[in-house]
Amino acid sequence: MGSYCEGKVAVVTGAGGTLCSVIAADLAKKGAKVVLVGRTAVKLEKTAAVIASAGGVSRIEPGDVTDERAMQAIADRVAADWGPCRILVNGAGGNNVKAMPTRLRFSEADLTPTADFEKDRGFWDIDLEAFKSVLEINTLGTVIPSKVFGMQMAKSGGGSILNFASMNTYRPLTRVAPYAMSKAAIANWTMFFAQYMAPAKVRVNAVAPGFFVNERSKAYLMTPDGGLSARGEQVMSHSCIKRFGEASELLGCVNWLLDDAQAGFVTGITVPVDGGFLASAGV
Repeated sequence: MGSYCEGKVAVVTGAGGTLCSVIAADLAKKGAKVVLVGRTAVKLEKTAAVIASAGGVSRIEPGDVTDERAMQAIADRVAADWGPCRILVNGAGGNNVKAMPTRLRFSEADLTPTADFEKDRGFWDIDLEAFKSVLEINTLGTVIPSKVFGMQMAKSGGGSILNFASMNTYRPLTRVAPYAMSKAAIANWTMFFAQYMAPAKVRVNAVAPGFFVNERSKAYLMTPDGGLSARGEQVMSHSCIKRFGEASELLGCVNWLLDDAQAGFVTGITVPVDGGFLASAGV
């Protein structure tokens, strides 16, 4: 008996990233034909090489997930060559340092514009265009692929969509207001689209990863010698397991949520995979 995704078309956005590259490779290993979507072709090529080396099947489709025409063009090409999408992993997203204050709380310094944006900035100093861009990539970057590929699922008899939430979905971490807003919205969107798509036999769920270190997060969670930064220490103080997650540790939850045989009665939920971060008050 084959796996739940054998022979199916699986679209993974953000497929060049630390987490979704591993998910894409795992889907290919299980027999899916994987469409790798992302803005940076070089990153997608690395994921495709890993899949090819393991005997899997994938194709690279560079594109901006906030561009509906681009996503529709990808969907049309894939459907013409491979058939309709039956699995969608909405992993694309991101943050922008220009939308992040360096200060954690209001202080007298907020009363005057900062003299050094790179080193010291409060909420009033952040770039609102960058703020908007974070909201767009993390919200519309999930809604648009869901709309485009969800229609293929509806026309072909069903499918499964997996969105990416965050620890910020539950409680906003300091400094990342637009990211937190957008990830809270993902849980809400997941519930909305799950109830809307249920008659089409399309299940919609989300996973909320805790702290899985990637190249971006290393800069503020770790020191150059591999130790923990002050922020990294704060994270560990709220972690039951006292370490960062490995990308492979997401796979059990991801596969369960995507598998109709195992989770056919599960839709509209967001599952934390966080090492106990939400369970610990840190005191």
